[in-house]
Amino acid sequence: MSDTHDRKTRETAETPSGKGASDENFPVGSFLIPRVLRPHVAVFYAFARAIDDVADNPDLAPEEKIERLDGFDQAVMGLNDDPAFEKAHIVRSSLIYTGVPIQHCRDLVSAFKQDAVKLRYDDWDDLIDYCDRSAAPVGRYLLDLHGVSKDLYPASDALCNALQVINHLQDCQDDYKSLDRVYLPQDWMRAAGINVTALDKPFVERGLRQVIDLCLQETSELLLLARQLPQPMSSRRLAMESAAIIQIAKRLVAELRMRDPLAERVALSKPQCLLCCARGILRLFFGR
Repeated sequence: MSDTHDRKTRETAETPSGKGASDENFPVGSFLIPRVLRPHVAVFYAFARAIDDVADNPDLAPEEKIERLDGFDQAVMGLNDDPAFEKAHIVRSSLIYTGVPIQHCRDLVSAFKQDAVKLRYDDWDDLIDYCDRSAAPVGRYLLDLHGVSKDLYPASDALCNALQVINHLQDCQDDYKSLDRVYLPQDWMRAAGINVTALDKPFVERGLRQVIDLCLQETSELLLLARQLPQPMSSRRLAMESAAIIQIAKRLVAELRMRDPLAERVALSKPQCLLCCARGILRLFFGR
């Protein structure tokens, strides 16, 4: 290992992928978030992005990923002051200032440590257990940051988990080819008479289509629960944000039903996203 690499490792534990807020299926720190809270949301997102990038780096061995993620975890808890984990130190300060529990960050670390070593998911429940730590903490963080009742955690979890599954379906081929990681439930794949090599094809064949549609069916059920989220919120701004994201998720589910995620990147255009946001907010205030 070169001296240059040693210095870089000491200076930062991060391995930036180049991905950012614009690559997400949901608006990060949008104008609907109160201005005073946006810097805290940005700090939380930067931490989540940093640890996700470590877990997804194809050039790092699993044990190296775990070591770095453990360092982030220790830094969030205030148990190390290593500047290599700068984003963890920054988010810890933000959490202390806002009174939001550090557990949301630690749950994310737990999920991404799992990503470092776990490449297959036995069934839907196994996948949702992962989503409960890789996605749900984001929604819980936002609820706590806005002072919204924890009674809304289940609906928030449902929305965040739905978004995570949608993202898995969008990226199913890339995840397999670059990381040999498959989030599709293995029991459904066996029942459909296929294995992971179906993801190596240029288009979705019948068996894989069946598995994707089952995932979308379950995701739609999650979104039914998520519809209970916006209306009771004490924060109207966060309620509008949630209502908009629900509509984005519903539209992505519809697109994934009609389109082929192996043949193309299934995503919404900016006008489609804006239309979803407008529909969500109008439905929040005026109903159907």
